[in-house]
Amino acid sequence: MEPSRRHSVWGLHLRSLVTVLLVIAVWEAAARMQFVPKLFLPSFTAAMRQLWLGIVDTTLLRDLSLSLMRAFGGLALALLIGVVLGVAMARNRIVNWLFDPLIALGFPSPSIAFLPVFVVWFGIDSLSKVLLVAFACVFPIVIGSYNAARGISRVLIWSGYSMGASPFVMLVRVILPACGPRIFAAMRVALPVALITTFTAEMVAGGGGMGATLMYSQRFFESPTVFAYIVVMLAVGLLLDSVLLQIQKRVPAARG
Repeated sequence: MEPSRRHSVWGLHLRSLVTVLLVIAVWEAAARMQFVPKLFLPSFTAAMRQLWLGIVDTTLLRDLSLSLMRAFGGLALALLIGVVLGVAMARNRIVNWLFDPLIALGFPSPSIAFLPVFVVWFGIDSLSKVLLVAFACVFPIVIGSYNAARGISRVLIWSGYSMGASPFVMLVRVILPACGPRIFAAMRVALPVALITTFTAEMVAGGGGMGATLMYSQRFFESPTVFAYIVVMLAVGLLLDSVLLQIQKRVPAARG
């Protein structure tokens, strides 16, 4: 990395750190000066104390692992279905004709509104939440995969067929690698959708996890626990997006 670019990156990180510390300082000062009652806004230190207790007694870790399992399970299912369907729609007119209206109808719809249906069909445990996450995430992945497959150079396709490649070899060795960067970008869009859908579904339907514990704590006015869980949710989303961004920078198939 060039020195000027390295300094720019470090400067961006420093500004982000300063902003976060400023927010924490304002939060702590507002709570200690009781601008807002402690019942509604506990201090940052109180929230962090509760977070530490949740780590020590493994309650927080169990809730987080359950929520991430649901989010990643749904995202993986959406990735499998979305890539296959998106590429098939781009390469086959009949498949495109059949599924394009469904994608156009489902993409702008609020997926969480289907939670009662998924709960009735699959119960309140993990299965309904994993399938709801997959339902919410599949549309951006289908659209990203479709646009990626449509954008492949015809010269690349003709070159593969002229060398005697079978349709399966073309798919595995040419089409999917060429689609990699856009599919990865679609996955970055779908990741926060998976987390939001998981947490919201747990808040509404229960069944354990971060969202269910947060709502349970809110009902009993355990404000430090509520804010501790909110901080963890924000941190997890930021951390996972940063990991995907680093993968995108380091892996050629994701970077393009």
